[in-house]
Amino acid sequence: MVSLMDSLDIKYEELKQWFINQGSAAVAFSAGVDSTLLLYAAHEALGSSALALSARFCLVPEEESRAAEEFCEELGIRHIVVSGDELPIDAFRDNPRNRCYLCKRQLMSRLLAAAKKEGAACLAEGSNTDDLGAYRPGMKAVEELGIESPFLELGFSKDSIRELSKRLSLSTADKPSLACLASRFAYGYELTPQRLKAVEMAERFLHRLGFGQLRVRISEEGARIEVLPQQFEKLFLLADEITEGLEMLGFERVTADLKGYRSGSFDKQTQE
Repeated sequence: MVSLMDSLDIKYEELKQWFINQGSAAVAFSAGVDSTLLLYAAHEALGSSALALSARFCLVPEEESRAAEEFCEELGIRHIVVSGDELPIDAFRDNPRNRCYLCKRQLMSRLLAAAKKEGAACLAEGSNTDDLGAYRPGMKAVEELGIESPFLELGFSKDSIRELSKRLSLSTADKPSLACLASRFAYGYELTPQRLKAVEMAERFLHRLGFGQLRVRISEEGARIEVLPQQFEKLFLLADEITEGLEMLGFERVTADLKGYRSGSFDKQTQE
């Protein structure tokens, strides 16, 4: 019987072979768990024929942009940053339920154009099999544009990506799952640069207090904090400090979600 570790070795070799078969590739790189492993494999397989493409705009936290730059610099990976701003699109600024599609379509179009300009045979992105069971309208844009998703093609789950990242000593192995800042806002609640920056600073403040996986969800009712259940006690012990900190960022009402952190909780609410 093939052991779990052996099966992961095989899958990783398949991933590298996938890139070798392309001849050259660009990777949509956010510095998150998935795209970091994807880029690392591309770099191991293709060397200088692997290219990292990152977006810099108001939906991406500054810390993630810096992390992307540092990772590529450390490994000597060619890295191109594509700048843009999705907020001028009225439909996106109004924050409809398909906002992820609107954003992803424009963003990935820009990355794809950059990949073609640099002569890359393809643009790869890091969706995995766990994304198939969630509300991910942005995946439609990826399919429409013909962008490759090797993790999906080869059957990589989030757990297998994290495990391989640990074995390869990637610093992102235990990194909390991230999503663009727009995902923090209830559908229909207008997105503005000021509101996006405020939620970015709120989450950075909570991370510095020692909280791991979390979200600060924003709606007409105010700011709602989601943390993992094992950190509830810490959250309540620091309630006064947290409330004061978020009020200073402009959030008049601060509450805690007793269900704890859930990926896409606004999506789940609208489906109920």
